[in-house]
Amino acid sequence: MKSTRIFLVFFFLFSSAALGQTVELPDPELLPPMENDDPALVEVLEKINAVDSYEVPDLKLRREQNYAGTAEDVEPFSGVTPFKEHFLEQMEYTGPGRAIPEPEHLETVKIGFIGPIMSTVSVATGGKSHEEPLGLQMLRGSRLAIEQANARGGYLKRKLPFELFVANDNGLWGASGNEIVTMAYKEHVWAILGTIDGANSHIAIRVALKAEVAMINSGDTDPTFIETNIPWVFRCISDDRQMGYLLVDYLFRKRGFKRIGIIRGSNRYARFGVREIIDGSRRLGNPIAIEMAYTLGSTDFSLQLERLREANIVAVVHWGDGTDAAMILNQMREEGMTQPYFTSDRAVTSEFSEIAGQNAEGVWAAYPWNPIRKDPKLEAFRRIFRERFGVDADTYAAHGYDGMNMLIWATQVAGLNRAKIRDVLAYRSKPWPGVTGDIAFSAALDDVGTVTLAKFEGGKWNFHTREDLQIPRGFIPARDRVTRTAAAATTD
Repeated sequence: MKSTRIFLVFFFLFSSAALGQTVELPDPELLPPMENDDPALVEVLEKINAVDSYEVPDLKLRREQNYAGTAEDVEPFSGVTPFKEHFLEQMEYTGPGRAIPEPEHLETVKIGFIGPIMSTVSVATGGKSHEEPLGLQMLRGSRLAIEQANARGGYLKRKLPFELFVANDNGLWGASGNEIVTMAYKEHVWAILGTIDGANSHIAIRVALKAEVAMINSGDTDPTFIETNIPWVFRCISDDRQMGYLLVDYLFRKRGFKRIGIIRGSNRYARFGVREIIDGSRRLGNPIAIEMAYTLGSTDFSLQLERLREANIVAVVHWGDGTDAAMILNQMREEGMTQPYFTSDRAVTSEFSEIAGQNAEGVWAAYPWNPIRKDPKLEAFRRIFRERFGVDADTYAAHGYDGMNMLIWATQVAGLNRAKIRDVLAYRSKPWPGVTGDIAFSAALDDVGTVTLAKFEGGKWNFHTREDLQIPRGFIPARDRVTRTAAAATTD
């Protein structure tokens, strides 16, 4: 019942029909593909369409030699030879789902959305929920993708409109699982996009595994999200591991800092966001001097800042929401702390700069893409999004738009079969031409696109790649650790 209520509310809030609007389409060359644009998938489609319930198609699994582009000197447990390295070979789906026929009597083709869109009290998010602005933007991006697909003919094989079924995920852990059950078994969605909170995401994808429905994540940057060995899970946004590697290389290899202090939120987003920074710092011989957490909703950070100051740190890394980042920065400067300030992607907002004021100048933030690059697709998306919803598109809107378009494309190519929708996503050989840039999946089905460092300068955020800043990186081996060690022993 709760899911239905949410769906009805947001249908009237976001449906172009309810608002009396017709969605604008950009030039055809700027639109995402609606048909198979990957020649390599022709053979994949032939094989998955040829099997019965007791057969597994002979599909070549993607195999990589290095996980997440990890440099040798920041690899975990580098002093030992592992028996096996995980996440280097693509997960295979071996179930009978490909043989399920397409249903005959349908009025719409449903795709699910789950995200933080209604305020609740949530243990999973550290108390009162606070991610609704992010979830609403992700919903707007998803809605725009659905509306444009319907303007282009809907589900082309049967001339059926796409329908977005919307659910809220801000609740106890079990609540997000219940929403996936509702979408999979009651609403019969063909795929799902979501979500943002790391704890809820982990529960949701485990239920998606049991329900055998593909789920693309466009807002959770927790590195462990994709490290679950679930073949139904994809992510179209770069994670905190990639951003952490870039920030660590900048702090230590480029700037040569020695004593770094961390102040972070007490939720999962912040706790897991700094893990690679902590581990990478230690492995490079510069362990984090001090790590201080604060309760979400705090406005007084004097205790944490006092401990940071006593630790004689030379730079501060913050991980948490943008308002927290701004308030902490202001209190630092008020107390005479002049250390360089580095923060996370959630601070790259106009709200941060408004609260921080002049203190925002010179702040750095890790970011999962480059939103100021010159790209006609991105410019058209931003213009149409602004006209459609009356607000500017942020990173959650853009990634939600890309992720939903990927699900729409997979449904068009594979047909109404959940296993085949999963297959064409998993075996796509070309990067997806998204408004956030080219989205290329790793063997773990994670986005391995370019991450950036954003710097607030001259009253705006500017975005820099590793190459722009000439940030050195460690040696990335060409072999996985098992065969690398064996090859070295043979050479010796």
